[in-house]
Amino acid sequence: MPWSTKKNVIAPVDFTEASIKIVKTALSMVESPDDLHILHVIQPMDNIVPGIEVVASDEGSRADAIRNQFEEYLTTHGFPKVRSSVLIGDPASEITEYADRVDSELIVISSHGFHGIKRFLLGSVAENIVRHAHCPVLILRREDAE
Repeated sequence: MPWSTKKNVIAPVDFTEASIKIVKTALSMVESPDDLHILHVIQPMDNIVPGIEVVASDEGSRADAIRNQFEEYLTTHGFPKVRSSVLIGDPASEITEYADRVDSELIVISSHGFHGIKRFLLGSVAENIVRHAHCPVLILRREDAE
């Protein structure tokens, strides 16, 4: 795969420091910020575990609160001219389906770097994306990986 500029590059973020690196790497691979799609996927309330970033009484208000947080995140880090979407569902499925819809040429993600039993119990979003994406996937190693 040539590393020339791409159109419709997907960069999923989870509000961590690693997400900033993902977006900056993806921005370096597109001709225009308008070619970059930054996504955040919210797991449905019935699938979440303690520690959720926003507490809300229903799915709609929770999604609205996270959308506001997402817009603030993009502005704070200087990414306001990109395309952005907040999706609800299984992260790997939502990311690969979105990539299909926009005919993405590349998905840039990070690996959480879990090993052993943690990886078995938590699964790997990155691995599922690699298995199901129609386009190439660039996985960046997290600096805080275990």
